[in-house]
Amino acid sequence: MTQKTPIPRLKEHYRKVVIPGMIERFALKNALEVPRLEKLVVNMGVNDAKEDIKSLDVATSELSLIVGQRPQVRRAKKSISNFKLRQGMPIGLKVTLRGMRMYEFLDRLINAAVPRIRDFRGLDPRAFDGRGNYNMGLNEQHIFPEVPLDKSPKIRGLNITFVTNAKTDERARELLGLFGVPFKLEPREASKKQAARAEES
Repeated sequence: MTQKTPIPRLKEHYRKVVIPGMIERFALKNALEVPRLEKLVVNMGVNDAKEDIKSLDVATSELSLIVGQRPQVRRAKKSISNFKLRQGMPIGLKVTLRGMRMYEFLDRLINAAVPRIRDFRGLDPRAFDGRGNYNMGLNEQHIFPEVPLDKSPKIRGLNITFVTNAKTDERARELLGLFGVPFKLEPREASKKQAARAEES
């Protein structure tokens, strides 16, 4: 008897919360019009691999632990003498997450990693690219509990791209917001929330 693979929590959340929320917010006619998250692309720079190739192995191991998938090595496309860079040198890592792994990573990112960012006040809501995709940068990989601090000597930044099929940035922001992505409130939105709290009290 084969065991059923458990459905990721955020995938179920998309069906039960995000779709009805988007239909109500934008007066959509049916669920097929609701935009969806297509993939997450995670990039990590490994500049020190130019001098020490072992650092690439450490970074690969850490990123694999974070995303649950082995990353691709990204190599320099051309030589730049000022940076002591030769064509073909490994300079970074990239992972593309789809399906169940995408939802599982997003869940860990929102609920475990982002709350550990020092002095966190919300993500920049203006970092959309005009085509419904969102980019966020992280200063260090140590906010992920999967990375063992005693075996991780160097701080490395990450860039995460949320790729959606939303037609506008407004819809993409609402989509990610319903998933629980903690955006920084605009002054107008913050004053509305304060007014609502005052009325409730």
